[in-house]
Amino acid sequence: MSGLESAFCRSAPWRWFARRAVLPWALCGRSLSGEVLEIGGGSGAMAAGVASSFPHIQLTTIDLDADMVRAARSALGGHSNVTVGAADVTALPFDDGSFDTVTSYLMLHHVIAWKDALREVARVLRPGGAFVGYDLTKRRLARALHTADRSPHHIIAPEELTLGLRNAGFLEVDVRPTLAGHVMRFRAVTTDDPA
Repeated sequence: MSGLESAFCRSAPWRWFARRAVLPWALCGRSLSGEVLEIGGGSGAMAAGVASSFPHIQLTTIDLDADMVRAARSALGGHSNVTVGAADVTALPFDDGSFDTVTSYLMLHHVIAWKDALREVARVLRPGGAFVGYDLTKRRLARALHTADRSPHHIIAPEELTLGLRNAGFLEVDVRPTLAGHVMRFRAVTTDDPA
């Protein structure tokens, strides 16, 4: 993540907007329950909204960036239902079938080995668990912004994400471009059969 993105993700305006507008939009009005994992949680803006909106869940939020983990711990310290940790999404430190839902908000494009990340998400989900979120789409503007700031990235096209989710073992894959095709929301469900 670039310095500019990092600063933006820690800003009060983003935290407010994330909770009020982005979170309900990203979840498509769905409720969260049980054990939830947020991958690439950044400064904790989305996690704060999730923890407040769904106080009955147990939320684990992880990020690879040590500065973001520190910011999230500071921002989420008052939420007893949240655990913050450092982890690589391509090698998650959780047992198979640990979570009911995994969420990802605008972070997959920062993962060069994003297909490995999808396999890890599928692994840590319980049978019937859902992977929900949104990300940038492979459009000229997204590529130009990330090339200009020199942050590592791999912008994914909606059809690539659909195929990647299916190859990772997800069923009921739904990837929908929105906002003039610049962003995509997604939801994918694991098999109900634990075998």
